[in-house]
This record gives sequence, C-alpha cells and structure tokens, in this order.
Amino acid sequence: MSLPKPQRVPKVGFYYHYKHDPNGSVNNYAYEFLSVGFHTEDDARPGEAHFVNYRPLYEASVYKACKELDVPCVDTRPLEMWMGDVEKNGKIISRFTKITDFGVITQLTQICEKMYQIQEAT
Repeated sequence: MSLPKPQRVPKVGFYYHYKHDPNGSVNNYAYEFLSVGFHTEDDARPGEAHFVNYRPLYEASVYKACKELDVPCVDTRPLEMWMGDVEKNGKIISRFTKITDFGVITQLTQICEKMYQIQEAT
C-alpha cells in the first residue's frame, strides 16, 4: 500500500493557536509542532490519513497526562485542521500561526525544556 503524500505540512517549531491572547502570557495557546503522522490502515478516508503531533506549552490536559504517566505524550489532530482557517471577529485567519520572533522562540524553548524535562531524562 502506498500512503498518500500530504500537499502542505507545517515546519517544525512553535505556533500560536488563533485563541492566543497577545496581552497574556507568552505561552498561552502556544504549541511545539513535532511531526506529521500517517494513518496506516487501508480504510483511512482521504481527510483522515495525516495527522499533526504537537505538545502544548501551557498546562493543558496532555501535559498533565505526561506527568501522570511519566511517558512522552503528544496532542494529535488532523493535518487539514491544523493547516486550516477559522473565522474570528468576522475575519478568516489561520488556525495556527508559526512564531518567528526570536525573543519569543527563546522564551518558549526555555518553557518547553522545563515542562518536558521528564521526557528527555527517560
């Protein structure tokens, strides 16, 4: 079986979800994009064949699960949803936006290392 190749994929790095509040903490609704996953079953529908694996940089449920299970955990969502648009305040915007500000990336890298240090040690 040949798995279909996605047309667009995000670049590895940090992203803000459209719900991010720029007046809030630097890590609210911030995520680290890790990889693309492929559905390996023959019956996967076209829109369900590719997934995004990412982890939150705030204390969301997956972060709490990592701590409780003491194993690496990630959030997963369909790639099409990650790459898609949403409506906010009457405007169409990207659901996730790549963070390019070096200062913000530095802060998020430190937050990520602190939050997920258990994973590095195991």
